[in-house]
Amino acid sequence: MFHKIHPDMNLAELVEKLDLSIFSGKEALSKPVTGGYTSDLLSDVMGHAGPGQVWITLQTHKNVVAIASLKELSAIILVKGYKPDDEMLSQSIAERIPVLGTTLETFEITGRVFMLLNRDNSD
Repeated sequence: MFHKIHPDMNLAELVEKLDLSIFSGKEALSKPVTGGYTSDLLSDVMGHAGPGQVWITLQTHKNVVAIASLKELSAIILVKGYKPDDEMLSQSIAERIPVLGTTLETFEITGRVFMLLNRDNSD
């Protein structure tokens, strides 16, 4: 888990800076990003992710959205070119949880999100 340092980051800026695909939730990109959590285990995310974080995962089913909603996460970022299944997309629209994507490996996108959120750490 990592924590937010940058005070004004939102999903739109994250999408732009990281060149993320938007599968759903374009209307919710003004949500703030408070940090991130990387895991493919749903129970791990349920136990440790925090409100406003982005969840980085390769899981592409509707249960991911249910947990993201329960934990009040800002968005889900799918890695390695994975795409959400139809049920995940429908659920994400209903729950207003954006599903974003990247072709990057989990390790690399996690590092990039971390660096972006911590870019002002030297101040």
